[in-house]
Amino acid sequence: MNEKDEASAAKHPADRTPSTPSGTKTPQSLLGRRALIYCVSVAVAFLLGFVPMWFTAGCRAKERDVAQRELRLTQVQLSLASAAIDARRGEYEPARLSVVKFFTSLRAEMDRGDDSAISSAQRDAVQPLLDQRDDLVTLLARSDPASAERLANLYVAYRNAMGK
Repeated sequence: MNEKDEASAAKHPADRTPSTPSGTKTPQSLLGRRALIYCVSVAVAFLLGFVPMWFTAGCRAKERDVAQRELRLTQVQLSLASAAIDARRGEYEPARLSVVKFFTSLRAEMDRGDDSAISSAQRDAVQPLLDQRDDLVTLLARSDPASAERLANLYVAYRNAMGK
């Protein structure tokens, strides 16, 4: 550059273009590259934290589903046991309500299909127990003392069918 060009460049530095030798980076391209590296680093760090948590959450969801199935079966059995105890004590109306709850819950669990906690073999064993519903409800509605023995037998049959 001659002296005239240097003087004009010194007056207007924004007007001149940076003269870089071939192969060197301008500050703008270095800044873009650093931003890209930063973004990729943040994404990798996020994934390193997210993937294990996602896996753990999936495992916990499976455990929760198993616990809910077990809880439903326990509640079904509890309502039948409650009905048997109430009938033994001569409290036929609470026993009738509990036995209706038992049969309704058992039917609902069987109707769940693949999501049911009851296996197909258990369904086959429990199906005959459902046929006793109307007779038991009628006996309890009449306050018949024979209902207590029938409920106790039903409870034993249910536990045997469920393998407990």
